Amino acid sequence: MAFFDTQKKMKAITFSFDDGVTQDIQLVQLLNKYGLKCTFNINSGLLGKRGIVTRPDGLKVSHYKIYPEELKWLYEGHEVAAHTLTHPRLTLLDDQEVIRQVEQDRLNLSEMIGYEVVGFAYPGGGINNDERVAELIKNNTGIKYARTVTRTDSFDMPEDLYRFSPNVSPITQYDKTFEMAKKFIDMKTDKPQMLYIWGHSFELDLESDSLVKLEKLFEYISGRDDIFYGTNKEVLL
Repeated sequence: MAFFDTQKKMKAITFSFDDGVTQDIQLVQLLNKYGLKCTFNINSGLLGKRGIVTRPDGLKVSHYKIYPEELKWLYEGHEVAAHTLTHPRLTLLDDQEVIRQVEQDRLNLSEMIGYEVVGFAYPGGGINNDERVAELIKNNTGIKYARTVTRTDSFDMPEDLYRFSPNVSPITQYDKTFEMAKKFIDMKTDKPQMLYIWGHSFELDLESDSLVKLEKLFEYISGRDDIFYGTNKEVLL
């Protein structure tokens, strides 16, 4: 299994944000400001849709999907990956529908973005993946890696690229994310290690200072000579 160029650096930082919503615009601007790379997981069947997300505390935030024609300019320099056509819970679908949801989304996005999409993030929280679904994706689609929503405290590179776990979500778990980032920055290692931060950019609307906190994190982790900054594909494959 090949990872980023470990002949030069042993540590990598990568990001992954889901759903392809309009809040990605300010997120991409912030990532670009600090030279950070991200993978954006998109539902091609929902592009252009307008919606509202109601959080457990009753707070409502906009969940407006970007339009197909915005994909190329918005995510230039980053990576577009699949997230299923319509964001279903894959573990509840039959085999053929799992394959269709993932592979058709991948093919749609590949045509829109102009390069082959090979990444994937399982949609939904809770139990959104299992061995059956992972094997279907591995054996019947062009996907080469798939991220879960299960958090891990380990920085070790994944052994199973079809069910690997992120570390933290920077917006909903800011204190934990910063704690993990500091641990990662300070760490000395002779083996490949990865800090994988994921989330949803619509969560930036949950608190008035979310963007300020996120910029503080980006500033702290960026510009390190001993760290490789890449998209999921650049780090994992």
